[in-house]
Amino acid sequence: MRIAEIFCSLQGEGKLAGTPSAFVRVSGCDLRCRWCDTPYASWQPEGQDMSVGAIVDRLRAMPVGHVVLTGGEPLIMPEAVELCDAIKAMGFHLTLETSATVYRPVRLDLASMSPKLANSTPSRQQYAHLAEAHDRRRLNLSAIQQFIDCSPEFQLKFVVVCESDIAEIETVLSRLTGWRKSDVLLMPEGVDAQTLRARAAWVAEVCMRKGWRYCPRLHIELWGNRRGK
Repeated sequence: MRIAEIFCSLQGEGKLAGTPSAFVRVSGCDLRCRWCDTPYASWQPEGQDMSVGAIVDRLRAMPVGHVVLTGGEPLIMPEAVELCDAIKAMGFHLTLETSATVYRPVRLDLASMSPKLANSTPSRQQYAHLAEAHDRRRLNLSAIQQFIDCSPEFQLKFVVVCESDIAEIETVLSRLTGWRKSDVLLMPEGVDAQTLRARAAWVAEVCMRKGWRYCPRLHIELWGNRRGK
């Protein structure tokens, strides 16, 4: 499978924010989010082909107990099932970061789902074909529900740009079952600390009003949008 990077950092988002983790970033994605902060794994995928064994060898040398399989979109790769099995066999806690456009029955500890809202669709003027394909794929409620039903732990992490996104989130949640308010996380969109700070206050207010969680982007606050962090 094609891997963009493997590195150690702190988990910057979600229920495990602040946890030292090894990140395995798969290169390749079935979406084209307009605000994607890892275009080298989606819009212009790069990296090297690595076997599951080679990936595991890299992880074995890292001084952490948590692994995050991320992308791109890991689950468009059939080898993701074998890789998750191998990571769990080594005793790691495994978080899978996915848009949940695809469901595969993988071994994991935390399914970190980031369902994509309409704010993710690329410009229809610039990318008409890509925008159409993105809109068609971006929300797979059946796959999301399977993750909710089959995962030991999960989170629903929504990237928000403006307050009109909240109604869309509520519509998505109304069509899903088995979630708690504490499983819903709102994360302001932004790839620099200034943008995140500008959006933080109103996102936090929404979270307090709805009983949802506010999701920071700790790695951006600490290091900026630096690759390998």
